[in-house]
Amino acid sequence: MNEKSAKKLIDTVLDVSAGRFDGVEVALAGSDVATSRFAESQMTQNQAPESHRLSVRVLKDGRQIRLETSDTGPAGIKAVLDNALEAVKYSEPDPDLLSMISKESFSSASTPRTDRLDSRVKKLGGHERAAHIGNIIELGDAAGLTSAGVVASGTKFEAVGNSEGLFDYHQESHLECSVTMVGPDSSGWAKSQSPRQEDVDPRALGASAVAKAKAAASPRDIEPGRYAAILEHSAVLDLLSFLLWDFAATSHRDRQSCLLNKVGEQVFGENINIVDDVYHPLQAGSPFDAEGLSRQRINLVERGRLVDLVYGRRSARLAGRQDGGTGHSLPEPSIMGEYPMNPIMAGGDHSLEEMIASTNNGILLSRVWYVRTVDPARKILTGMTRDGTFKIEGGRIVHGVKNLRFNISLLELFNRVEMLSKSMRAAGEEGFPAVVPAIKVSEFNFTEVTRF
Repeated sequence: MNEKSAKKLIDTVLDVSAGRFDGVEVALAGSDVATSRFAESQMTQNQAPESHRLSVRVLKDGRQIRLETSDTGPAGIKAVLDNALEAVKYSEPDPDLLSMISKESFSSASTPRTDRLDSRVKKLGGHERAAHIGNIIELGDAAGLTSAGVVASGTKFEAVGNSEGLFDYHQESHLECSVTMVGPDSSGWAKSQSPRQEDVDPRALGASAVAKAKAAASPRDIEPGRYAAILEHSAVLDLLSFLLWDFAATSHRDRQSCLLNKVGEQVFGENINIVDDVYHPLQAGSPFDAEGLSRQRINLVERGRLVDLVYGRRSARLAGRQDGGTGHSLPEPSIMGEYPMNPIMAGGDHSLEEMIASTNNGILLSRVWYVRTVDPARKILTGMTRDGTFKIEGGRIVHGVKNLRFNISLLELFNRVEMLSKSMRAAGEEGFPAVVPAIKVSEFNFTEVTRF
């Protein structure tokens, strides 16, 4: 749905709701991302859905409620507003409820433009995705490996408008490829996602997964314990994702952050720098938050020191800030409040090869899997390695190892980073894509060997 059509639909909802509520916010999101899947070295599925989702938040008599529908026709609009009028009566009064953002107070007119619509990705069809998959399968077949994965392409959009005249719209392309190669006793994996075609190379991902699976063949058992560890980009991303809400002001107000009362203090090593910046050239996503407020670039961690948090309008008001927040609100009402959607962890100038060469006795992690929180206050996580875990001795990879379970504290992990690579856009499975480096850390705690 283009900007003109999205605004017309939102204006229609606002017109129908006129006079019934104290304030109305309308969010519209849609996608035509098509997905082609393959498994057992053959195509298994091609889906090409087009979906729209309409979300309406209403304010009335000091209360608020949000309802959603996939029916964007006249009957669907009437039904969702009628239901909202009835349902809002039963919601609890909200003493901290804020009125809608006015167009005059918070306009996105000065927001830097983010051109994330790649016409090449937008035009990519089923035949092109099948050709990519064919190339990946050929690579696996030639190596005696079974291939599986997904290639997805299309566009997404989101728009928000309210009864105070605010309107924002964003559209971007979406290209994603994930590849798993499986051998008799090993596997390899690679994944990439971006709005830009040049950032996702399915053949290269297939070749990387092949190389991982072949190198990890005939894995050996090793003794659990504390080892120097090199984490590739995807592994760093999926661990960092468990820390992101700890940078949200609401997590501090609710006393649920592992960084509670540490703003201004040293929390990580001096080589750790993290910002949230939607305008970074490797990022994706809309330049406004769920309420239509322009996102700001926020320094979160500077040389290991926690310097700031992200705020939504509500948390900013409760914290006594007069700036209306940093543009990170989640859809209200929300128990989480806000979230840093575009994290960037600054890198260094070491290559992965240099990290390996500098390691006498360590382990290389291609990725992590099935990660869960053990202790939120100390940010202790448990998880497993997967799809390419390797023993390093004397500065070189000597063999694959059977996967290991780990227990680590992220607060300790990011105080033990010895080397960082250049940052790049990485994709994983535990969190959304972000810009992170590969890292080498000391004393990564592996607790037991798994059976595979």
